[in-house]
Amino acid sequence: MNWILLIIGGLFEVGFASCLGKAKGATGNAVYGWYAGFIVCLAISMLLLIKATQTLPIGTAYAVWTGIGAVGTVLVGIFVFRESAEFWRVFFLSTLILSIIGLKVVSPH
Repeated sequence: MNWILLIIGGLFEVGFASCLGKAKGATGNAVYGWYAGFIVCLAISMLLLIKATQTLPIGTAYAVWTGIGAVGTVLVGIFVFRESAEFWRVFFLSTLILSIIGLKVVSPH
């Protein structure tokens, strides 16, 4: 169950990073909405990380949480913000995904 919470927390990390990206390009009152989304996603992400670390090793949980956030944020950047998807970027993103899976496989819980 805590692995599921950790994955959801990582997805909320993608949410708060994406909100920052959208706030950068927003104007008027829309900026406040994106910053509110940032704060909500940040709080949920942190609470889920805290809950997951009650049974998972902190080093593994934190590495997986940040890895999911990094991979998800890069994918949002590519598909939403039209950032480049050049070979080396995708290659290293793939190695990060494999590392996250590897940590799950060798984790004691």
